[in-house]
Amino acid sequence: MTPFPRKSRKAREPLGEPALYQYAVRALGRQMRTEVELRRLMSARAAADESGKQAVRAVIARLKEHGYLDDRAFAETYARLRQQNEKLGARRVRQDLQKKGIHSELVNETIEARYGGASDERLANEEKLAREHLERKRIRKPANEKETARVMRRLVAAGFSTGTIYKILRQWNVAEEELAALENLEAEPNVERGED
Repeated sequence: MTPFPRKSRKAREPLGEPALYQYAVRALGRQMRTEVELRRLMSARAAADESGKQAVRAVIARLKEHGYLDDRAFAETYARLRQQNEKLGARRVRQDLQKKGIHSELVNETIEARYGGASDERLANEEKLAREHLERKRIRKPANEKETARVMRRLVAAGFSTGTIYKILRQWNVAEEELAALENLEAEPNVERGED
């Protein structure tokens, strides 16, 4: 028996359209969200029947009309913050935006605008961003094969291309044998994530 028994939760009353709108505005006030995320949140609080679905649709339309819900603005802001603050690569930001329910077309436009196209300038910017990511995470030049693999996993998880990663490792004078041993690393299922 636990010392503090849990109180049984009463089933929440489904929210009507006005209350659902207030719920959505409060949710958006706490954190910027995509339409898919907000729809999922509201669906859990709305009635399970067709009237609940209609209320969710009406609230989404009203939020868009007032400018509170805009997937394009969300995608641009999200990509900018991940690039500037967390120093993440284009692939990682693309995956995160897709996971949050942003349409592929909008994701591609956002990544293209934020990270640029396939050019020498984009590759130079990616290398600079990868170096800033390494500095931000306090990752130093690897001393052995195990540390080299760890650096590579961290950069792959941060969304950088293997070409950029190999370029950085070569500039750190990592032995070619160690680089050759890492060739299949990107295919590994257990990529390190979230290490700070």
